[in-house]
Amino acid sequence: MSAMRADGMRTEDLWQLKAACRGPQAAVFFPPTTFERKDEKLEREVRAKAICGQCAVRQPCLDYAVKIREPHGIWGGLNEIERRSLF
Repeated sequence: MSAMRADGMRTEDLWQLKAACRGPQAAVFFPPTTFERKDEKLEREVRAKAICGQCAVRQPCLDYAVKIREPHGIWGGLNEIERRSLF
């Protein structure tokens, strides 16, 4: 059982507050709602993975995505296909 803070956040998820992906650049971690060409996807993923590479909470992020079987986006430096082998 995890403890809950007054703001509703579980203490085990506090790593999210330190994530390098927080803020306006967060959109780069998920596909757009409109069509995305393959070269655009690769470019977006390279940008996202570069941010992950500098992140202090990369491993907890990846652990979380694997735990919940997150099917979309870049988490912990891996895209959905790369994470699938960890499920």
